[in-house]
Amino acid sequence: MTLHPSASSTLSAARRTSDLAALQDDPTVDVLVIGGGVTGAGVALDAATRGLTVALVERRDLAFGTSRWSSKLVHGGLRYLASGSVGIAYESAVERDALIRVIAPHLVHPLPQVVPLLPAIGRRDAALTRVGFAAGDALRFAARTPTATLARPRRIGADEVVSMAPTVRRAGLRGGLLNWDGQLSDDARLVVAIARTAAAYGAKILTHCAATDVTGRSALVTDTLTGTSVRVSARAVINATGVWSGTIDPSVRLRPSRGTHLVFDATSFAVDGVPLTAGLTVPVPNTFGRYVFALPQDDGRVYVGLTDEEAPGPIPDVPVPADDEVDFLLGVINTALGTPLTRADVVGSFAGLRPLLDSGAGRTADVSRKHAVLTRGDGLVTVVGGKLTTYRRMAEDAVDAALAQSGTAAGPCRTRTIPLVGAAAPEVLAAVDAPERLVRKYGTEAPVVIALADADPTLAAPVAAGTEITGAELVFGATVEGALDEADLLERRTRLSLTPAVAERAREAAQRALSPR
Repeated sequence: MTLHPSASSTLSAARRTSDLAALQDDPTVDVLVIGGGVTGAGVALDAATRGLTVALVERRDLAFGTSRWSSKLVHGGLRYLASGSVGIAYESAVERDALIRVIAPHLVHPLPQVVPLLPAIGRRDAALTRVGFAAGDALRFAARTPTATLARPRRIGADEVVSMAPTVRRAGLRGGLLNWDGQLSDDARLVVAIARTAAAYGAKILTHCAATDVTGRSALVTDTLTGTSVRVSARAVINATGVWSGTIDPSVRLRPSRGTHLVFDATSFAVDGVPLTAGLTVPVPNTFGRYVFALPQDDGRVYVGLTDEEAPGPIPDVPVPADDEVDFLLGVINTALGTPLTRADVVGSFAGLRPLLDSGAGRTADVSRKHAVLTRGDGLVTVVGGKLTTYRRMAEDAVDAALAQSGTAAGPCRTRTIPLVGAAAPEVLAAVDAPERLVRKYGTEAPVVIALADADPTLAAPVAAGTEITGAELVFGATVEGALDEADLLERRTRLSLTPAVAERAREAAQRALSPR
């Protein structure tokens, strides 16, 4: 069992300083990756595991942008089937299988999703939903995901619906439709795990470093903490900056779409102590194949989402939900609840921007989610579009394109069979001597977090009222996972900021965790 993290995968302020110094001494790499979201981290891992020298630069922090604002679903592409995008749906199912069984089984878990059959859902709509679930099950079979991992969809009775979603409206409830998909414990933690795994294969992971004056062969990299700059030369440069891709390559035209979620305390969806244990899936009225979800989380929260709204104009660092999106989400989810929720029940919210390619027409909800790899005349490779679930395939295609345009020789992609740090087979994870809550976040490294608390008992207690997160987890984030400031810890390593009041109470503990130890 892991008693300490591998030094090769450890990200820390000291390692960052060392890697920056090495880059100053020899500012050449095979692949320079710009962007530290899930795609950029995936590109760094893909390239490093092919034996290439890699530097990833990110002007803020790992998972600073869209990658941390997802629904935390690792889905098999069921929505894409509704629009006839069979190829994307199959790709999603294949990537879901890799994540849930090989790459990150500690972070990705089966999630039951229930559609309550209420009077607003006619028998025709229910039949169509069942057909959709059956098609999704065919994708599961095609991706070779066993039913022991993701069970087959089925019709369930009203009592079973209530047992999984106790706040569901009882009047007229005639049962439900049960389906299974994948759910992430935390999308930002997935990004950190990918980046740390890339570091273990030799990649330099440099957060708080901005890339400017970018060409297909170089970029000026500036340490935003010290102001020191170095011109880095590369055989290939890959732009994986998501919604900011156009700032690196102005020829890339995107049409961002905003997806908003509301955050609730789990008690808002509980009755007599019985919590929500399935994704409550509520059809959006007068649409087909579009839903609002209430998704239970490991941290005592429930996320309700999501929207798909046009987001023109300048790209904000942190998108803000619009009032009408809040009203829309409350309105749809309340159609399935016995007691309506109000704005007073909302304890937080978040929004992310999807980096969709501009196809020039229609609603953003209708714009293809298929990723694209674009190569500029000078060799700069940009990867955009796609979904969190398919990050690995996006990275593979981007590295393939970079190798082709640069003439660089390298081995084939290996990432489909490489577990991330902390990952292990289910039977190994079940034997880890640590609380399940920690195993679902840190996998085989959970004992390391416990050891920190054993060595310093002041780190064993929760850092604030309203959370189970301990001081040891904050220290682990700072010393192993590359957090350099309070925001890195509160917003991305622990997600405490999703409940602002709790994050404020934990701020002092974050400051202590960042102090030299």
